[in-house]
Amino acid sequence: MHLKPKKRLGQNFLVDQNIQRKIVDFCQIEPKDTLLEIGAGRGELTRLLARKTRKIFALEIDKKLCALLKENLKGTAAVIICADILKFNLREYFQGFSEIKVVGNLPYYITTEIILHLLKFPDIISEILITVQKEFAQRITAAPGCVQASSISYFVHYFSQPQPLFNIKKGSFWPKPEVDSSFFRLTLKKKLPLDKKEEKILFKLIRAGFNQRRKVLKNALKGIVSSQRLSRYFQKYNIDENVRAEKLTLEDFMRLVRFGV
Repeated sequence: MHLKPKKRLGQNFLVDQNIQRKIVDFCQIEPKDTLLEIGAGRGELTRLLARKTRKIFALEIDKKLCALLKENLKGTAAVIICADILKFNLREYFQGFSEIKVVGNLPYYITTEIILHLLKFPDIISEILITVQKEFAQRITAAPGCVQASSISYFVHYFSQPQPLFNIKKGSFWPKPEVDSSFFRLTLKKKLPLDKKEEKILFKLIRAGFNQRRKVLKNALKGIVSSQRLSRYFQKYNIDENVRAEKLTLEDFMRLVRFGV
């Protein structure tokens, strides 16, 4: 069975066998590991991963590809799940699991949504090892306070420790995308510095600051933090009153939460 990639699903199959093997090597899989592959596609990478572990769950949204996977991966350790990762109940399906490694070549158009979704499950997931657009990888792994950082950089650094691994040329995929890609690791943090209520405030502040990133922070946060309290915060931590959100570190934002809003 030969299936063409579907543009509407953002399908770009990784066909470079050297890169497939390199990904497997960087995943550092042990036999005891449980893997969840997102976007298993035609199963080439799945087959390589299945040789390294006794448990791999291959998730694919495309029903025709699911049928192909079941046919191609008979006799391997792979369990095929035909589902949308954004609608799939991870906590229910993986009840009792606590150290799952997630591997995937993510569709570019929903990369952000998938990452933010996966970061909600630190009790289940230990690592996320994924391929995304190179520019997006640079932005998401940029340290908060750097020029390349965006609001998602702060979210990712709050929930995990990101690590760029290697770049992948666009010719390694079929069909060939317009840009190069990067493979990187997110190691999820099991203990977080803020409670759930404080986290909501933190993310509200970050989103507000970056939604109007050309504005100075005191103007971007109007209606959320009083100007008097913000001025006292700036003074206490020796921060320029005309600072913009992109100049604050993650720790700066967390201090603001603890300072009171």
